[in-house]
Amino acid sequence: MAAHRKSAHRKPKQRPFSGPAARTAATLALAGAATATSATGAGAAPAEPAPTAAQARAKVDRLYHDAEVATEKYNGAKEKAAAATKAVDALADEAARRTERLNTARHALGSLATAQYRTGALDPAVQLALSSDPDTYLERSAYLDRAGDRQAGLLSGVRRQLSGLARVKARADRETEALAARRAELHRHRTAVQTRLADARRLLATLTAEERAAFERSADARHGGGPAHADRSTARTPAAAPAPPASGTRAARAISFAHGAIGKPYVWGATGPNAFDCSGLTQAAWRAAGVSLPRTTYTQINAGQRVSRSQLAPGDLVFFYSGISHVGLYIGNGQMIHAPRPGAPVRIAPIDQMPFAGATRVA
Repeated sequence: MAAHRKSAHRKPKQRPFSGPAARTAATLALAGAATATSATGAGAAPAEPAPTAAQARAKVDRLYHDAEVATEKYNGAKEKAAAATKAVDALADEAARRTERLNTARHALGSLATAQYRTGALDPAVQLALSSDPDTYLERSAYLDRAGDRQAGLLSGVRRQLSGLARVKARADRETEALAARRAELHRHRTAVQTRLADARRLLATLTAEERAAFERSADARHGGGPAHADRSTARTPAAAPAPPASGTRAARAISFAHGAIGKPYVWGATGPNAFDCSGLTQAAWRAAGVSLPRTTYTQINAGQRVSRSQLAPGDLVFFYSGISHVGLYIGNGQMIHAPRPGAPVRIAPIDQMPFAGATRVA
């Protein structure tokens, strides 16, 4: 009886599915797994399709343009940071000079106070009563009066020095804050340039060698000149010979410098002598002619007299895009010398390859 009850409590042995039952169970298990997987990834965005070669080329063009915009902002921020650094240094020098003068005045005041203490500890009336030579005392008393006046003057000078030093230090604190802001702005624009150029390089890397060559050819057609790897002799040959200004003029010297820069690489933020960005080239060219230009495209356009496209003369600065983000040096016959973009050296190009924004006559 006990054996019967013991066997009644045993669990029935599980037998694996076989035949049609096994196939049905496997089907259900797979369906459940698929449902679970789709539920898990329900919120994930589908992968974006890879861009076509044409889309990649168009995006690279936009990235290069955005990088040039950011480069000009970087150039402006760098110029402001340099000015702020110079102001902070000048204020530090002034504070040091004022501190030296203050210490000198304090030393003189201390020496005078010590001398007065040694000679003037007694009341002047008592000193007169005890003096064996009243005339000598009266002379010394007059000297002490003058010394008192001198002491008052020294005290007034110390107060002025303290007040001036406090003002200088307050200005230095403000300039230091401004410098920190300029450096943060500089870092932001530098990061923007580097990010856009890195994105452009990654996109170009997705193209085949043939597609990259086609992109370079189309970019050269848009920016003028020969292939990006053209040597200086090839890059010097324009579609039409430029019409140089009269020999000896400042414009002639600026153009001569720009001709000498043909073939040198584009490097963002560079002002020569071995590499240039667009505004760095025009600034260096006119510096060679004895004219100081501001650093950026959007400040160079206001550095002279505005002229219309129909009035262009060799040596004029020509600007492009609505944001005034690119500049070249006009050399006549519809041609300019400019630093186009990364990978494309300084070259001669037609001015009608980019959207014209304005022109300025420097001298």
